[in-house]
Amino acid sequence: WPIVFWLIVFWLIARGVRVSAPRFDYSLQVPSASELGRVHFIAIGGAGMSAVARLMLAAGVPVSGSDAKDSDALHALRDAGATVFIGQRPEQVEGADTVVVSSAIAESNPELVAARKAGLRVLHRSQGIVALRGDRSVVAVAGANGKTTTTSMLVVALRAAGMDPAFASGAEIPQEGTNAALGSGRHLVVEADESDGSFVVYHPDTAIVTNVQPDHLDFHGDLAGVEAAYRAFVDSMTPGGLLVACADDPGARALAGYARETSRRVLTYGESEDADLVVQERQERDAGATARLVVDGVAHELVLAVPGAHNVENAAGAFGALTAGCGLSEAQALAGLAAFTGAARRFESHGEHGGVRVVDDYAHNAPKVTAAVRTGVELARRRGGRLVAVFQPHLYSRTRDFAERFAEALAPAGEVVILDIYGARESPLEGVSSDLIADPLRAAGRTIHRPANDDEAVDLVRGLAATGDVVMTIGAGDVTRLAPRIAEALDGNDGDHSDHPGGSS
Repeated sequence: WPIVFWLIVFWLIARGVRVSAPRFDYSLQVPSASELGRVHFIAIGGAGMSAVARLMLAAGVPVSGSDAKDSDALHALRDAGATVFIGQRPEQVEGADTVVVSSAIAESNPELVAARKAGLRVLHRSQGIVALRGDRSVVAVAGANGKTTTTSMLVVALRAAGMDPAFASGAEIPQEGTNAALGSGRHLVVEADESDGSFVVYHPDTAIVTNVQPDHLDFHGDLAGVEAAYRAFVDSMTPGGLLVACADDPGARALAGYARETSRRVLTYGESEDADLVVQERQERDAGATARLVVDGVAHELVLAVPGAHNVENAAGAFGALTAGCGLSEAQALAGLAAFTGAARRFESHGEHGGVRVVDDYAHNAPKVTAAVRTGVELARRRGGRLVAVFQPHLYSRTRDFAERFAEALAPAGEVVILDIYGARESPLEGVSSDLIADPLRAAGRTIHRPANDDEAVDLVRGLAATGDVVMTIGAGDVTRLAPRIAEALDGNDGDHSDHPGGSS
């Protein structure tokens, strides 16, 4: 049968039909953590994988893992009791009973090949989290944008209310000092990743869907594929579970309609007047924002320590889940959200340097970049300056598919610096480069700066930025390492740069 299967696959590919061979059985009944034996993580240092490893260690599960290079995350895992290898070799899975991987790990990985050959249990990263669920109530946050911040808001608010949730987030929550903790409370809060369809494994009691938009088309194929995946996510919810969906996003609004046709409860939120939870009178102030949240005709004052319309919307979704799903009072939810100071790499401040505010943001798809740039422009306007945006495109396929939308997202910035594409798991594609984003902006008369390397980028930004400006590094790759270097370089500025160098265009 394997020969027949692959013959069919090759025939479909030849006919132009997109084929995604199944690698993981998301319908698998996942054993409890105590039944997994020794668990080995391939690429244990990644944000998502390290979170699951930390949870396993906290639950007393023996953990080993490997990664391509050492990192702070690996040091922390070693300190927590994990056996960590640098480099990936087949013999490192010997003695393991279960192997955990993410979709980014190729089937040709030597450790995964050895695990398959030995007949070991192989779980997707998300299934590793499910193994730790126990009798907890799961709160899952999904959506193309806002997942990490909304997940972090939920965790901080629950902790502020005296609860101790277990959680797994896609980035460190600075107030918690980690991206995952086992907790002793009755809730498990997870960032549910739609990129590979794995979010169907969580079977949440409460789910937030911030938006349903075209992304990860290398897996889903097109928007119809994305929408089908989210319907499967709703179908995976517990009967009678609560879906909290953004009414301002057409995809999430349609998903809410679908959920109403099932046995799920639905609460919509947003600025739309027909939302169940209406956001009104949103205002930016200092480094935060305020708004009124109106539910059943009763207004509640929301105060946030993080800026941006997108964060007000994230907080509204979190408020709905906390009150209607987790049992917090409105006052508890509002106090908890007010205590939230941000998630790592989500409009994360690197301070004031030479009269310039430096910010780093993980935005990597077009809507996220749009929101980040809009927030940066508004902050710079209030400071009497401009936004200097330093953008690193993430993935060749995403750049190819959304180049014009990235150009539109970056256009409001006062200065635009575009780095080369960060390929991550992808190999270069012929004809695909950052110039696909730069060219539409050039055609509109903009000067676009294209530094050749990190050193040139730092020098360029130092020359461009002046007192009152905001410099924002944007992207999911290694652009984040530029933020502290830029901050250090700006400390030597005198703030007077009336004659800015043009840089490479």
